[in-house]
Amino acid sequence: MEEKKCCCERKKKRSEEELKSLMNRLKRIEGQVRGVEKMLENDAYCPDILIQVSAINSALNSFNKVLLASHMKSCVVNDIREGKDEVVDELVTTLQKIMK
Repeated sequence: MEEKKCCCERKKKRSEEELKSLMNRLKRIEGQVRGVEKMLENDAYCPDILIQVSAINSALNSFNKVLLASHMKSCVVNDIREGKDEVVDELVTTLQKIMK
């Protein structure tokens, strides 16, 4: 039986620009989550909170789209060029997980 590798064994070196862009997106999302926490603490009206949570979900989906595009354009393409076709199965599994 083949031993499965932990995903933490693989790494991706990102450009400074890509890293900064992704981190900025996450920091904005973090700020949105903190805003929802304050809304709860201040007894905000439920629909107002739901709208903010929806905005957070949209921001996370956008983050995933950017990261997925980068992954496909770099890691997936490079692995296929190197004959590592199993990366396609990994991509399919990843897509199934994030599209629940």
